[in-house]
This record gives sequence, C-alpha cells and structure tokens, in this order.
Amino acid sequence: MDFDTAFFCILAAGFITGFSKFSIGGMGLLILPIIAIAYPGPEALGILIPMYIATDILAVKSYGRHASWPIVLRLLPLALIGIGLGIWLLSSINPEQFTLLLGVMIVLILALGLWLDYRPSAVMRHPAATQAMGLLSGFVTMTANAAGPLLSLYLMEQRLSKEAYVGTRAWAFMILNSAKVPLLIAAGFLNEDIALRSLAGLPGLLVGSWVGYWLLRKLNINQFKWLIRGMAAIAAVKMLAFG
Repeated sequence: MDFDTAFFCILAAGFITGFSKFSIGGMGLLILPIIAIAYPGPEALGILIPMYIATDILAVKSYGRHASWPIVLRLLPLALIGIGLGIWLLSSINPEQFTLLLGVMIVLILALGLWLDYRPSAVMRHPAATQAMGLLSGFVTMTANAAGPLLSLYLMEQRLSKEAYVGTRAWAFMILNSAKVPLLIAAGFLNEDIALRSLAGLPGLLVGSWVGYWLLRKLNINQFKWLIRGMAAIAAVKMLAFG
C-alpha cells in the first residue's frame, strides 16, 4: 500500500470520526473499513485510538456536563468485561481473519439495528438490555471500533435530551477508549510508530468535528441513519466477498 493511499485513508477516517462524534454518532461502521484499506490487520485499531481519544476529549469538553451518569455507570462494568474478551480474540487471529470478523460484525450490527427498528422502544429500557448492550458495546468497540451504532440505539430509547444524549455518549466512549489503550499496547497493536501515523488524521478530525457540531441541530436522524447503513453494507460486502 503506497503512502498516498494510506495518508488519505487516515485523513478520511479522521474526518468521519470527528463528524460522528459531534453529530448523532453511529458512523463507526464506516471508519475502520476505511483504515483497513491501507492497514488490513488489527493494527488499524491502534491507528484509530489516538483520534478517538482526541475527539472524546473535545466532545466531553463541549457536552460532558449534560451527561446522564446513572446510564454510564450501569453500562460500564459489563462493557469493560466485553473489552477484555475482545482483546483476547484479537490476539489470536491474523489479518485475513480480522477482515472476515469485521465484515461479519458489520452485518450483524446492521441486522440488529433493523430488528430494533421494529421492536417496541421499551425493549431498550429493560435492565437486561442495559447489561447486554454494555457487554456487546465493550466487545465491539475493542474488536471493530464500531460500538457507536449500538450505543446510539440504546441511548436514543432512554428519553434523553439531544445534549444529554451526546454528553452521555461522549463520557462513555472516553472511558472505554481510554481502557483500551493499555490492552492494545500489550497486544502489540499500538506503539509509537503506529500512534504517529494517526497524526495524518488530525486535520480531517478537526474539520469533521466542526461540520458535525454545526449540523447537529439540522440533521434528519432517520435519513442519516439509512445513509450510514447503506454505506456500511457496501463495506461489509467488500470485506466478505473480496477480503
């Protein structure tokens, strides 16, 4: 993979990361497949984590005061267990298996989202749903950096204001992404060289954050959700059919 392709993949991932964090979220399904074009193995997770934490800090600073801490604290314990399960799995697979895993997980997340669209909203307010979403979000954020859609589905059903929704999501991912750092380092997926590569995404991240912040009050959430799903489905087909 040549330098220019890798650079533009990281830059595009930075833009989408910033946009997602400062709008309605749920675009994690697109970010890792873009990075995987240039870096098809688990080291792609290491390239993304500095950008994720940078946007987490910006989002917490902007919206963190609106967070619903009871929701964060209910999700956190099993989410941390899910992160542990995820790094255990990643440590035992090769790049080809990682690409297959990512494609399968995208398909499953899309299927879950479609299923929940037609379920009564009360399902996501059940205590068991909180525990299940906590565990699943931790596992998915560790293995695919794509827990945003899952957490968004859950938070949208908690009757939060838009500001509380964004603030709660910001704090939840700030904690989870910070917890991932030592595990990625220990597994060899994050080091100084990998972290430096992620710097190419910072300009895109800043522009994406500004665009997302500006559009937050203007977005049609349902239309945007279907756009993300369509693009994610294309990425999954590419991974499953072409590797």
